[in-house]
Amino acid sequence: MAPKQAPTVRQRRLGAELRRLREEAGMSAPTAGGLLGTDRTMISNIESGRFGISEERLRRLASIYQCDDPALIDALTEMTGRRKPGWWEEYRGKIPPGFLDVSEIEHHAVRLRTVQTAHLPGLFQTEEHARAVFDLFLPPLPRLEVELRVAHRLTRQSVLLGDKPVPYVGVIHEAALRMQLGGRTAARAQLEHLLNTSDRENVTIVVIPFEAGGYPLMGDSSVLYAEAPNQRLDTVHMDSPTGAVFIDSPTQLAHFRTRLDLAEEVALTPERSRDFIRAIAKEL
Repeated sequence: MAPKQAPTVRQRRLGAELRRLREEAGMSAPTAGGLLGTDRTMISNIESGRFGISEERLRRLASIYQCDDPALIDALTEMTGRRKPGWWEEYRGKIPPGFLDVSEIEHHAVRLRTVQTAHLPGLFQTEEHARAVFDLFLPPLPRLEVELRVAHRLTRQSVLLGDKPVPYVGVIHEAALRMQLGGRTAARAQLEHLLNTSDRENVTIVVIPFEAGGYPLMGDSSVLYAEAPNQRLDTVHMDSPTGAVFIDSPTQLAHFRTRLDLAEEVALTPERSRDFIRAIAKEL
């Protein structure tokens, strides 16, 4: 099978889980390759996401590793084979691949959870707000790239719409709500858009006010937790000065779930949060 020069986060996620299954079985790569009828290099390439794997071969590997979790195996097979390219592929080579990886995990998620300290969630940003965000980059981005990033960000919002919208729970700190990116008029329009979008049945927005004090994840400006059909396949995305960071360690995933739960407990109720956002918008 032809190698993938730049595997996506979903392809890497599949490979990482196959590696974990092999390690849990106490099996070496050469042994696994021999039982599959291939070699160590093929196993390593599959586990790194550089090579794809067919559903048939994946099920054989699961049997070799004595995986007794049918739901996990089924979820893994959904990640194999040739799939129809996602809409984000039209941006490949035009904007950083991390942006496309975020789109991919959002598209395949069964539920999304976020915590935002300094920025509003990308899934709710207006065009003017998103453009103001990208205009802050140093060194300045070329105008074409800014517009491509804005277009990509707006299209990402499709996961919350359509016939099968993804359930979403967003925790937003008051600091993010008070950032007047693009000026007062743009900031007011952004908050009104946030309120309108939060009316959707699949969307829950809650606010952590300054008076709540400290809370878990307050040191992280942006955290996205994408829930997969099987919890072992969940993924966390975080922004960093050097680009997107994706986390899939079972221990770290458990820690993030706990922190997200605690952050939601600190936040206002959805109803009080909406009143809080309206009050800030009226101040502008």
